[in-house]
Amino acid sequence: MAEIVQMPKLSDTMTEGVVAEWHKKVGDEVESGELLAEIETDKATMEFESFQDGVLLYIGVEKGGAAPVDSVLCILGEKGEDYKKLWAEAQKSAPKVEEKATVKEEPAVAASSREKINPPAPAPVEVVKQMAVAMPSSNGDSRIVASPLAKRMAEERGINISFVPGSGDGGRVVKRDIENYQGGGSTFVGRESFTEVAVSQMRKVIASRLAESKFTSPHFYLTIEIDMDEAIVARKKINTMITPNKISFNDLVVKATAKALRKHPAVNSSWLGDRIRYNDHIHIGVAVAVDDGLLVPVVRFADGKRLTQIGAEVKDMAAKAKAKKLQPEDWEGNTFTISNLG
Repeated sequence: MAEIVQMPKLSDTMTEGVVAEWHKKVGDEVESGELLAEIETDKATMEFESFQDGVLLYIGVEKGGAAPVDSVLCILGEKGEDYKKLWAEAQKSAPKVEEKATVKEEPAVAASSREKINPPAPAPVEVVKQMAVAMPSSNGDSRIVASPLAKRMAEERGINISFVPGSGDGGRVVKRDIENYQGGGSTFVGRESFTEVAVSQMRKVIASRLAESKFTSPHFYLTIEIDMDEAIVARKKINTMITPNKISFNDLVVKATAKALRKHPAVNSSWLGDRIRYNDHIHIGVAVAVDDGLLVPVVRFADGKRLTQIGAEVKDMAAKAKAKKLQPEDWEGNTFTISNLG
């Protein structure tokens, strides 16, 4: 029976996708898990594999074409099957790209020195949530959910991918899971955890006023100079020992930042509007300039990695960012970000 394959939502901010490449043509047989197409999102070009078996009967978006999320990407079914009625029904409810709504801004209320704020008396409520990075690699059926790259890497390394815990969306096994796999069925390097603490009304108002001042008041910035002589000497010695590989000053900054965050954990936190999240894990985002803007791939558990590991990861992700090959798991979850101004 013919089935519609919809344009997938491959990132939180994606509203439409562009077909960068088709790996199958009309009339070809397609197996579940087989690479079907490459979809360009607002952040990267990602491989999209089929979730069902069948023959490719119809292509709804040609190479280079754009379509909204959940629209008809293609139709799979039995050879020679009539799909036109199914396609016509789908067009009646075809999604449109949402236009940005016009938000009516209410006038900001200026804070004065006489303003009195009376916060509520109750003590903050603390919420603790543990989130293991390791998740089962099956979504409840016998099919292993894994990216094509992860499957290739597992095959090359002789790893039974069914035993690898997946850390991607829905337990999907991704590249970093294969790289960090240590054997067995439940082990995984690194563990994410955080504590969330509710904030008082006073802190909410203070945060709101500071946010307003960022756009309405003149600012000045303080800078400091750092003596990097010993760092220069250390880098030269390290690069002599690991030749032909090299570590950069940027790698030193990533490592130093991670160590500083471990020493001052209050800085490794996020403001969530009505609460503050204090992260126990340290994921450093490294801003990478590309032709269309700026992407921020993430070095996970940076405080526990060697300089050579950090250097290799940053170099690999920078290359993927410029080639639009980053995956969602590569840019999500940073707890702190650094940017090299050149």
